Amino acid sequence: MSLIDRDCVRELLTSRHSDATLVYVRGECVVLPADEVDDAHKGLVVASRDDIAARLPEGEPSEQQLEDLAIRLDNVARDLGA
Repeated sequence: MSLIDRDCVRELLTSRHSDATLVYVRGECVVLPADEVDDAHKGLVVASRDDIAARLPEGEPSEQQLEDLAIRLDNVARDLGA
């Protein structure tokens, strides 16, 4: 069972917050503005939108690109101990 899926990645990339951050909290991925990530959850930050967007080509990402990113981010979440 994956911790991070395409929907999480899509939500991160399309968030209205310019500093959108993907955090794994209590068994689910949550997209928050960076300034709303409290000290207790800073260690569970998986990625920021800027980090992810820098790895994507211009334009709308394909479903395969979203899936590939989800797999990578899932590994990051697991490494964080989620």
